[in-house]
Formats: sequence, C-alpha cells, structure tokens
Amino acid sequence: MAAPMRMRALQTSGVTEVKILMKHDMETGLRKDDAGKLVPAHFIQTVSVMHQDKEVLAAQFGPSIAKDPFLAFKFKGGVKGEKVIVTWHDNLGEQRTDEALIV
Repeated sequence: MAAPMRMRALQTSGVTEVKILMKHDMETGLRKDDAGKLVPAHFIQTVSVMHQDKEVLAAQFGPSIAKDPFLAFKFKGGVKGEKVIVTWHDNLGEQRTDEALIV
C-alpha cells in the first residue's frame, strides 16, 4: 500500500486552501534500470477531492508528472473542523484515500 499523503487544509475568510503531497514514484515507462531494462509505467491517473459529499476538485494526471506530486488549490466554503477527503487511483489499479480536518 502507498504511503499516506501529507495534507493541510486552512480556512481563511470563507476560502479553504488545501495542500497535498502524494507519495508515489510516478514512473513514466521510459526510464531504464541499472541493467538497462525499462522500468514499467506506474503513475497516478486520477485525483478526487471531496468536501461535504461534493467533489471540489477532479484532476487527471499522466506519466509526465514528477515523483511525489504536490497539489495546492482553493475552494469557497469549508468550516473549521470539517473533513477534506482526497483519493487517487493509478494505472496499476492501486488507490489511496486520506483525509484532513480544516483548521
């Protein structure tokens, strides 16, 4: 299973800013290992962020995104103490879901 995401959600004046660091190797399928063999592609394809049962962000990633992607965005609404839930899915069927409380 993938390592937990590091997340922070901060509410200021009716706007919630979310910062997410996703631990993932993000292999393109073009890099070769020490033996000269291609390392198979393994990358995050979709990211979804939910707040109060509503999707506030939907993103599609591809193999050109760097290792351990960082994502930051803002949305209107959110109250201190509410949850922000982030889920990603990769091209090999793995997924990870983590949550953070808005502060």
